[in-house]
Amino acid sequence: MPLVSVIMPVFNGERYVAEAIESVRAQTFTDFELLIVDDGSTDGSAEIIRACAKRDCRIRFLKHDRNIGQGPALNTGLATATGAYITNMDSDDVSLPTRLEKQVRFLENHPQIGALGVCAQAKSADLTTTLFNFNVPQEHALIAFNLFFGASFVGATVVSRSEFIEAIGGYTKETIATPDVDLFCRLLWHTSVRFANLPECLYLYRRHEQAVGVVNMFEQSEDERELREALLRRLWGEAPAGAVDRFQRLRYQQKLNWLDRRSTKGDMRRLIDALIAHNCVEPDDEPMLIAEMNRRLEQASPRLWQQFCHWRRRRFSRGE
Repeated sequence: MPLVSVIMPVFNGERYVAEAIESVRAQTFTDFELLIVDDGSTDGSAEIIRACAKRDCRIRFLKHDRNIGQGPALNTGLATATGAYITNMDSDDVSLPTRLEKQVRFLENHPQIGALGVCAQAKSADLTTTLFNFNVPQEHALIAFNLFFGASFVGATVVSRSEFIEAIGGYTKETIATPDVDLFCRLLWHTSVRFANLPECLYLYRRHEQAVGVVNMFEQSEDERELREALLRRLWGEAPAGAVDRFQRLRYQQKLNWLDRRSTKGDMRRLIDALIAHNCVEPDDEPMLIAEMNRRLEQASPRLWQQFCHWRRRRFSRGE
């Protein structure tokens, strides 16, 4: 059996799917199976996938008669997967050659980590222009904290130990725009998983007009809000609308007025306490989370306050 199962859902992806498949085939780590799920495509995707599967016995082609959504398509791949590690791959993106090798090596050397992502770059459709970098936190505590108001993972890059995925029953069976975020929230709440990210950019995220993240931007935002609200309700026993709204504003790097900043600090402090109380993070992580809380609040503060904080840090660093 292969060590890694890579699941690639495809829906009308004929323009880029061959390049995505080739980026997996070109990995320096070769002990994998690539499970490609054609989710009811009406273009030429199926023919391209079949042709690729004929050239490489590690590729398995699975097909839905109709489009049922990314989460259910990922579950179709999971039902067939045999690897000790599970990851997925978007059909319009590119994995750099050493991605799987470095992730597997890290997981083999760090048995306490159950799910590992990497950093990424957003690229233009032809991959010639870097639009921005996806830099995600490396430490578990910051990844868990960021589930509520920041970027925790580049979803398609995460390699997970199969026992954790099996423990929560795979991806959601519902059709939602953010199955990865749902998976990470359920992993955090229902298992003892510990997260990590490698600091290297090992994945290219292609931005184009038909990309899921572009077409479904509003749906993704609403789904993420509901998922964060549900996780907050589990941690607090409630999910006050004001707190959820303030976390959303942090998520989109919006400025907070003085009153909102004060309320948000209370929300974040309460969140840190709840994450520790529910064993989602370790008590020793508290100083790191408080430092991150203060950093995020400063970023969201009015410009004058940021200037004052900067002046105060410089003054104390000089011992004045």
